[in-house]
Amino acid sequence: MPDPSPRGATPQRPPRASLRTSVVWEVLKDALDRRVEATGRDTLDVLDTGGGSGSFAVPVAQLGHRVTVVDPSPNALFALERRAAEASVADRVQGVQGDVHGLFEVVERGGYDAVLCHGVLEYVDDPAEGVRNAVEALRPQGAISLLAAGLGGAVLARALAGHFTEARQALTDPSGRWGEGDPMPRRFTADQLIELVGQSGVEVGAVHGVRVFADLVPGVLVDTEPGALDALLKLEAAAAELPAFHSVATQLHVLGEKRR
Repeated sequence: MPDPSPRGATPQRPPRASLRTSVVWEVLKDALDRRVEATGRDTLDVLDTGGGSGSFAVPVAQLGHRVTVVDPSPNALFALERRAAEASVADRVQGVQGDVHGLFEVVERGGYDAVLCHGVLEYVDDPAEGVRNAVEALRPQGAISLLAAGLGGAVLARALAGHFTEARQALTDPSGRWGEGDPMPRRFTADQLIELVGQSGVEVGAVHGVRVFADLVPGVLVDTEPGALDALLKLEAAAAELPAFHSVATQLHVLGEKRR
């Protein structure tokens, strides 16, 4: 029987990828393709820390790579198993219960060609340790994809909603929180993320602002105006690499390579 998800087939993108994660996905896919070319191996070993239900892991597996997802939630890992089966990549996706702080209790140190650390640093007690562990899981010259909540995007969103005191609180708070009711434990600037990565033995290759406009545009406009979604996607892609927009992005993405 032929492989229902052959190499070269278009992988399903993460949910809401058209607006929320398209920039990250395209950058990540290019990075994986470069690792394939550099290593001479068609199949890479990829680690997704905090990968949850597999919104990135399953599309990566559809590219033909082996993916290990480490997540503390049994429910998320159950959803991962179901999603991988539905995408016919269950043989290339493994879920393991754990977290980035105890990473080497459940996975091999230095055993991966690429590590994804998406939406993790906001919640861990020690972001620097989290980044160090993610980097230590890499083989030499392996790629790390780091995605975290951006401070500027939260400040802008609170201000545009009329919550000016909360916007100022987020701007001055050491963790970037706008108040006790803020569900996000921590936010970062681009400089903070670059410093974390650089101190962990990684050469930063690119920084992208993610969801610069998507969270500010009324959903009804995107859903009903002909061509609006495609135009917004192109605008997000064009702004993502420009440093001027990093300070107002909802999320920040850093791509790096482990030094030898």
